[in-house]
Amino acid sequence: MSLYRNSVWFVKGLRHYCRSGYESASKHFVPEDLEVDVTGRYFMVTGANSGIGKAAAKEIARRGGLLYLVCRNKDRAEEAKKEIITETGNQNVFIHILDMSDPKGIWEFAERFKNEHRLNVLVNNAGCMINQRELTKDGLEKNFATNTLGTYILTTALLPLLEREDDPRVITVSSGGMLVQKLDVSNLQSENVAFDGTMVYAQNKRQQVVLTEQWAKAHPRVHFSSMHPGWADTPDRQPVPTHLPLARTKASPGDEEKLMQSLEELSQKFKPR
Repeated sequence: MSLYRNSVWFVKGLRHYCRSGYESASKHFVPEDLEVDVTGRYFMVTGANSGIGKAAAKEIARRGGLLYLVCRNKDRAEEAKKEIITETGNQNVFIHILDMSDPKGIWEFAERFKNEHRLNVLVNNAGCMINQRELTKDGLEKNFATNTLGTYILTTALLPLLEREDDPRVITVSSGGMLVQKLDVSNLQSENVAFDGTMVYAQNKRQQVVLTEQWAKAHPRVHFSSMHPGWADTPDRQPVPTHLPLARTKASPGDEEKLMQSLEELSQKFKPR
């Protein structure tokens, strides 16, 4: 089944994930859909100092949004802020330094943030793919701590703030790589099998999609979406399946619920009292 999943994913990737996929999809883009004014709306983008996060932040700034850049490295964050302001002319760009693999730090940050700021849109973009099994200072496997637990805590902690606003949204940048993985709640920190960083990352991304689906059910006032950052980067994008055909990657409702329970129990261990 693993060979089948990888083969189907590779064929799908050739069609949709590279330049040819973008060029094909772009024929259906409606340019006017991108000309959106978001003045007066508040956005948080994690991992905003490079790559997809910085590109998203620039486009939000161009359209008038107020930006909170959540980054791990202060110097790189300052460089990104300067670049965004210079290119867009939007001065409403603010930095928050946060390590997304530090659950206690995330809780503390979110509690302070809720008391001082507004938020309309949270973009969960920060992530990592570490090829050797590494533990954080808290003894957590680092990919899981950053990609899954960190995303869970930040989103959970900020939901009350989001729910106070009009048209609140949470967008999580997942990956098409998750299509080769079935949710595995028995091995969340990759302890029971030989460590493969690529597959661990793909499992984390599957977990993010499950989280998105579960949050959407529990919080109907908030619009939740997860996306693969390629040809789908347009407002007229279309929903795509979250499973490959015949790949047997769909988890049971019980496993999905177990994921949520496991993350809640683990996250509470780090919540300040």
